[in-house]
Amino acid sequence: MAKEQENNKKKYIKWFWSITLGGFGIVVLLFLLASWGAFGALPTFEELENPKSDLATEVISADGKTLGKYYVKANRTPILYKELPQNLITALVATEDERFYTHSGIDFKGLARAVAKLGTGGGASTITQQLAKNLFTGRASRNIFVRIGQKMKEWAVSVKLERQYTKQEIIAMYLNTQGFLFNATGIRSAARIYFGKEPKELDLQESAILVAMLKNPRQFNPHRERSKKKSLQRRNVVFLQMHKNGFLSEQEKDSLQKLPLKISFTPESHSDGLATYFRENLKQKLKRWAKNNIKPNGKPYNIYKDGLKVYVTIDSRMQQYAEEAVTEHMSNLQDYFFKEHKKNKTAPFYDIDKEQIDGIHRRAKKNSDRYKRMKKAGKSEKEISKSFSTKTAMKVFSWKGDIDTIMTPNDSIKYYKFFLRSGLLSIEPQSGHIKAWVGGINNKHFKYDAVSQQKRQVGSTFKPFVYATAINQLKMSPCDKIPNVKYTIPKGKYGIPEDWSPKNDGEKYGGEKTLKQAVAGSINVITANLIDKVTPENVARLAESAGITSEIQANPSIALGALDLSLKEMVSAYSTFANKGLRVNPMMITRIEDKNGTVLEEFTPTTKEVISEESAYVIVDLLKGVTQFGSGARLKTFYKRPSYITGYPYKFTNQMAGKTGTTQNQSDGWFMGMVPNLVTGVWTGGEDRAAHFAEIYKGQGATMSLPTWAIFMRKCYADTSLNISVEDFEKPDNLSININCDKSYAKKNDEEKEEDKKKDDDTDF
Repeated sequence: MAKEQENNKKKYIKWFWSITLGGFGIVVLLFLLASWGAFGALPTFEELENPKSDLATEVISADGKTLGKYYVKANRTPILYKELPQNLITALVATEDERFYTHSGIDFKGLARAVAKLGTGGGASTITQQLAKNLFTGRASRNIFVRIGQKMKEWAVSVKLERQYTKQEIIAMYLNTQGFLFNATGIRSAARIYFGKEPKELDLQESAILVAMLKNPRQFNPHRERSKKKSLQRRNVVFLQMHKNGFLSEQEKDSLQKLPLKISFTPESHSDGLATYFRENLKQKLKRWAKNNIKPNGKPYNIYKDGLKVYVTIDSRMQQYAEEAVTEHMSNLQDYFFKEHKKNKTAPFYDIDKEQIDGIHRRAKKNSDRYKRMKKAGKSEKEISKSFSTKTAMKVFSWKGDIDTIMTPNDSIKYYKFFLRSGLLSIEPQSGHIKAWVGGINNKHFKYDAVSQQKRQVGSTFKPFVYATAINQLKMSPCDKIPNVKYTIPKGKYGIPEDWSPKNDGEKYGGEKTLKQAVAGSINVITANLIDKVTPENVARLAESAGITSEIQANPSIALGALDLSLKEMVSAYSTFANKGLRVNPMMITRIEDKNGTVLEEFTPTTKEVISEESAYVIVDLLKGVTQFGSGARLKTFYKRPSYITGYPYKFTNQMAGKTGTTQNQSDGWFMGMVPNLVTGVWTGGEDRAAHFAEIYKGQGATMSLPTWAIFMRKCYADTSLNISVEDFEKPDNLSININCDKSYAKKNDEEKEEDKKKDDDTDF
């Protein structure tokens, strides 16, 4: 019996070692076969050096901040090992591969443990193997035989990677290729999206959350409500592993495990983040650039895959202040717009009938993404009409945050017509650098860009070009006087079909006005007189030379702004006045680099002299009068104003120049404002011109747009690192044109200001 047991024991041992050694031999054989390419070609030396992975193009602001990225699938921007915090590295190694620094790609001790425990004691995949999988294997197959082949290939590639790279490089490569959900591919995107930080700024608990996600980014995701509890538990496992491997004391581990799960979710989709409208405009320019620029391999660049670095002129701080200013004023102004239209039977429109309103809604429907998608899919008009009349769950915009609701697409179109729109553009006149670009109130819900795509009537903001022509051509002085009487340009002159006799606002006539008074008071009859003196052709020529790119029909009505222009054109042209008569084309990009930092192209502005320095200074002096005595005087006054003038009083004491503009029926409100090193324009209005305020006091440029400008400038001045000018505009040496007008001008305008104050005081607050 004992002998039989002994024989059985020997037989068992024999079989055990046969199976063990045989299994080991099979593994070795499979590994050798994988090394020879039996399970698929292995990456070459060149492929190891340059693995095929799509890299997002990064848009970098003038102050070094990432504004956004362009990508299709992978929002990946690789970083170097030195840019990783040590706490992230130790958390990674302690949790994912505690023998990382001692193995050569394959952890045989971990493998033996996994086999002995049939996988219940954890996997045996090293960081290097996971990198090999990310780069060259891809998703694990569910077929056991295919998966074995993949695993062998991963081992073979791991060994090659360990020979090719340092441990530090492998860690960086691994973290750069890992996915974290929500458009976060790679550790840099993950740090920015989940914590709003660069990786180097991550603290230990933030690093632990990201390392916890490596096991399964969906199951252990800290942003998804259903996985937050698991994320917290997995994060605490990371702390436990760090303690186990000597990186944390027990007291530190216990203290860290008690911390609540905390993230700062900052999504990076194309509709999120700063400068969304700017980035969309830039994208179209970059696509054109990429088509015309060839890589060393003979193919054109791809902005979604080639990891370009695009350095732009936008200052992230100024962009932030601009977006805040638009939001602050528009959310306040919108309340008054809603209240006014509660009693309007054709809300939010005036001056049009039901048939015209239906036409507006039909056009909006056909311009919608939903309509275009259905049309492209071959749906009939009947099917489309039914879809637009069927209630559906949707998320709609409000100034208090997006609202989940159920309504028909037709009703959503009507809902959005109630919202006023606005745009802001800011340019440094000396360089042409665009410093802030706000194309609308919310890029996710309102795609149309009010800076570059939209053209609207400019109203009185065009008048300075008439005065500039008169000063440059006739050497007129701000002190020259012109009768404030009705002025008619007869039929036939300049090709006009009827007599043209503009009226002053409020029908105020009589006496004479200096040019400075005429600009400050935006007096129409004097502007008409001047354009007749210098001719519409000369005004159009000067405006186009200054930066207006749209074709201008040279007729007398342009004197009062009866032409449609973009905000970008207007700010660019006004910059010519602030830059001493020298036009500098607006710039968006300073340079483009490839993924390795090689400069592909640098950009410089083009310049052109438009008017003399003396004439430009005189125009600026005229526009300073607007902020001292005219429609922009509320920038410097302190008496009580209605609460729809957001942020008042502004309390500016430095010299600034500007011009308001209000079009017929208050459809458009403009304000163009200048200090020596910054020119900023703001437009506000409805999507449709029939959507407007009924009253001039709410609908004028001084109320619709000036507050946004003032709030923006106040924020810029509060940030002294921006160095926005507080000094006056530089006066040319030997100025030959007289600008020191009679002081009775100031007295006269003080009387007009008192009258304006009384009107404001009668307004409900």
